[in-house]
Amino acid sequence: MPIAFKEWAVTVRALAEGEQLLTLRKGGIREENRHFEIEHDRFFLYPTFDHQQGKHVRESHRPELGRALEEGVWSDGEPPASVFTRDNGIPQPDRVRIRAWAEVEASYLITDPRCVEALAPYYVWTPDYAEKRLQWKRRFPLHVMLLRTYRIPRPVTVKVRDEYLGCRSWLELHRELPFEGTPVLSDEEFDRAAQQIEAIASTAVPVLA
Repeated sequence: MPIAFKEWAVTVRALAEGEQLLTLRKGGIREENRHFEIEHDRFFLYPTFDHQQGKHVRESHRPELGRALEEGVWSDGEPPASVFTRDNGIPQPDRVRIRAWAEVEASYLITDPRCVEALAPYYVWTPDYAEKRLQWKRRFPLHVMLLRTYRIPRPVTVKVRDEYLGCRSWLELHRELPFEGTPVLSDEEFDRAAQQIEAIASTAVPVLA
């Protein structure tokens, strides 16, 4: 079965449009040993609405929050964009749209908050929220994954199953999906950004390259 990586819907949207190149992860409470590991180097991007709040997204990117709702399908109708400002969260959709897949081009272990802040041009979260991802489980470093993302020719709708829910990173999808499509950035654009990210993370410990 195809492997998918869970990330906020607004983040998946940004990755699929070339507006974000990184993801930051330490692991959810339903991960094995509650620690994140890079178990796969190629995977589909699964949009989730768990714990997603507009205040954690950069102000310049907040207009995209409403569009992120297009990543889900609700049987009783799409919720309003105002759900991103509510404390009780966003109701789970019945189905989600898979529109992209990614390869891990490089990965680093980060412990310095200055490095997380310097990488801000490559993610759409607020730097404060990105640093919170670093500070959680303070004794452990933050995984920074540089992703080369590809848009599949036509989005595929996948039913949300109970085993997909909760704070976990990796899923096995009950539907065959093709690793097809075009990269969201040209080789030149991606290579230039990758070099800049490498320069920022050069004092970090490389995990995969």
